[in-house]
Amino acid sequence: MRLVFAGTPEVAVPSLDAVAASGHELVGVVTRPDAPAGRGRRLTASPVAQRAEELGVPVLKPEHPRDPDFQRELRALAPDCCPVVAYGALLPQSALDIPPYGWVNLHFSALPHWRGAAPVQHAIWAGDEVTGATTFRIVKELDAGPTFGVMTERIRPTDTAGDLLARLAEGGAGLLVATLDGIADGSLEARPQQAEGVSYAPKVEVEDARIDWSLPAVAIDRQVRACTPAPGAWTTYGGERLKLGPVTIIDGALPAGELAVGKHDVVVGTGTSAVRLGDVRAVGKKQMPAADWARGVRVASGSTLGDSGER
Repeated sequence: MRLVFAGTPEVAVPSLDAVAASGHELVGVVTRPDAPAGRGRRLTASPVAQRAEELGVPVLKPEHPRDPDFQRELRALAPDCCPVVAYGALLPQSALDIPPYGWVNLHFSALPHWRGAAPVQHAIWAGDEVTGATTFRIVKELDAGPTFGVMTERIRPTDTAGDLLARLAEGGAGLLVATLDGIADGSLEARPQQAEGVSYAPKVEVEDARIDWSLPAVAIDRQVRACTPAPGAWTTYGGERLKLGPVTIIDGALPAGELAVGKHDVVVGTGTSAVRLGDVRAVGKKQMPAADWARGVRVASGSTLGDSGER
């Protein structure tokens, strides 16, 4: 089949590479426009655009896929099917109708669980033991189209969203190519999603990542891992924001938010067991082990994290 691949972030690159190396003909790539990045905030092409240029594949960067000029360019490429991984824009019906075999999305959950923008983060946050990736035909309703295939992946106790997404991106790339192969040879037929078990995974905003130290340690552990690397779990100390890396649940308890500072570690109380802080990042500073941060700002045991009772 003639394919036009749509995707934007780094997580889509393994699928782009797999499609390019497949027996199909990759005739174009669609990605989001260049965006400011880095300290200098220079306009930078997306990871998918950069990889497509290395592969020598034409790249389209519409402001929105409803743009008539973009749709004319897409029709000129005459794709049979458009595989999609984390493109980042809603596709209008006029664009969905262009390829005869539709737009086939690789979504990082076992649908109908966790439809939406942040399925991996929500799966970890909810304490799911297993998640997966699903290929489906895109329809107007959010992530509700008929499915072609699914793979499953166990969520490990220490997985961050970044860890889990990296594994799903690699495994999902093979699933996407297998799906395209099945569509091409007629051996694969899409099936409607189950009506039961639908759950949604909206984008995790910065405010969602703020730690409430009165919650149980298990809930805080999941929240921090779900928000790593983005948007980054955080709390406050002395009125300033402090970003947190993954924590470790330990025996013993302290009042919620209270700190116990040792030579080699920093422990904080929760609603249940205490947790040991891992790496932290204060405003304007580099990421560092919590004990180094505590020495640098002279944190004393009995100090607290979070606004409530902060001193």
